[in-house]
Amino acid sequence: MNKLDTARQKEIQQAEELLFAGPQALGFAKGLFQGRFVADWVMPYPRIPAAQQTELDKSLADLREFLDEHLNPVEIDRQADIPREVIAGLGRVGVLGATAPVEHGGLGFTQMANCKLLEEIGTRCASTSVFVNAHHSIGIRALLLFGTHSQKEKWLPRLVNGEQLGAFALTEREAGSDAANVQMQARPSEDGSYFILNGEKRYITNAAIAQVLTVMARTPMPGSDKTAITAFLVTPDMPGFAILEARMPKMGIRGTATGRFALRDVKVPKENILGPMGKGLKVALTVLDFGRTTFGACCTGAAKTCLRLAIEHASTRKQFKKTLGEFELVKKKVARIASGTYAMEAMTTITASLIDRGLEDYMVETAMLKVFTTERLWEIINDTFQIYGGSAYFVDLPLERMLRDARINQIGEGSNEVLTSFIALVGMRGPGMEFKEIYDTMMKPSRDRMGKAWTAGKNRLGAAIRIPDVPVRSERLHATARRLGRLIWRFNFAVNRALIAYREPILDMQLLQERIADAAMDLFASTCVLSRWDAELQFARRNGDSASADDSAADLFLRQSFRRIRRFLGELTDNDDKSVLATAKSFLGKRPS
Repeated sequence: MNKLDTARQKEIQQAEELLFAGPQALGFAKGLFQGRFVADWVMPYPRIPAAQQTELDKSLADLREFLDEHLNPVEIDRQADIPREVIAGLGRVGVLGATAPVEHGGLGFTQMANCKLLEEIGTRCASTSVFVNAHHSIGIRALLLFGTHSQKEKWLPRLVNGEQLGAFALTEREAGSDAANVQMQARPSEDGSYFILNGEKRYITNAAIAQVLTVMARTPMPGSDKTAITAFLVTPDMPGFAILEARMPKMGIRGTATGRFALRDVKVPKENILGPMGKGLKVALTVLDFGRTTFGACCTGAAKTCLRLAIEHASTRKQFKKTLGEFELVKKKVARIASGTYAMEAMTTITASLIDRGLEDYMVETAMLKVFTTERLWEIINDTFQIYGGSAYFVDLPLERMLRDARINQIGEGSNEVLTSFIALVGMRGPGMEFKEIYDTMMKPSRDRMGKAWTAGKNRLGAAIRIPDVPVRSERLHATARRLGRLIWRFNFAVNRALIAYREPILDMQLLQERIADAAMDLFASTCVLSRWDAELQFARRNGDSASADDSAADLFLRQSFRRIRRFLGELTDNDDKSVLATAKSFLGKRPS
């Protein structure tokens, strides 16, 4: 085995240890790759329990009143700062600790309810929504999930009310999307009572204003020369903690305090280890699942603002003796904004519900949500910008700020390119392992393998001949549900064909992975839209209501999504990949003139 093969096997082993440890229930996204429709994950469409809905309504009313009076997104962008009184106010209305337990001063909200709060902030100011996300969704989330009782009692009360702020410190010069490449070192003291941390972190939201930072660092593994990532709770009053750059100037989300800091022989007590020793990467990825969900909520809020602005301008602005809304090319953009926003909200709600239900593996779904909503928002802002024309370019309208603010979304909390490959590779693992079981048994038959190979073959054959049932209650949607089921069957067939054709080299074929992931994301988005539409039709029927504008948005999204899925699958075999790669190679090999 050559060095390249050895490195590949090591990468695969590390990924499997991280992502596939323990029992793996078949979730919705993984089910798609198996040709199955795991209906109970997505249907019926989730609702916030009535008792909590009452509390949420009050919290939303308080939040809106506060934001109307005190939040000035233009000034926050201009001054590159969120005023302390705004932060304190967010603490008072409960936003900074919405999902924290009541006994620690939080609201005890579900993730679905929390997403509604973040969506409301997202309609107004991206800087503020990112700040809240950094503090609550990832900054103190590790403490909520992995903290000991004493850690929670010590830190949570002042974090949930905003007296103290949290930050999540993972990114370094060589570690960003490649989260496993953290280089900050944590060396235990001789008596084991503390760890000495050395290294630098950068691009950390809230770094210079946080009083509690969740820091990822490498610790030695006992009895081995290897190291593993461990999570530590670090405070800026520890000797050796140094802010290198409090506010790094940047293109958008200027109100957030994005900073760079160093730890120089910082002594951190062993009591400040968060979660199991050496399991910091698992802590980080679990936390990011929560952050990506509220990320979707923030993007949904911004999309709703775009929809409102687009409708207002298209209905009032006249050119050539017509309102803009009378022109078909403008209508096309408004329709695309409306259908995309509808899908983003549906997808966020269902993904948040997976967390609330305590389901064990929703990592692929949160990755899908993050990629889908951030890409859709970028398109939606661009469409709204175009409807406004030249006026959008000037600072008296919010669109130029929204455009600057939105660009980070496709990069932060996992770049969309990395997450796209992750979706495809994790999804394909299930059917891939079954094909491997069959192949290995054929090559080296044994009694031990025959049973597993038989089960794997039965699963693959069953998926190949059975179109999954998509159970909707509204008769009006039966035909659409059947089309979705047939697309899932086609998707599974295409994945099987790709696995058989390419086998292990598919691990490096990112252009193919992208099409598979894009098709899977649209299948998930379409399912969320269908589930939401089905629930709304049932509600309308019970109340004698007529069709709403949302009906047309849902119908349009499903039609266009189904068309995209067919295109993605067709391009698995009919594409220009060889030419694309050859062109890139010829230019990347040139020296700059």
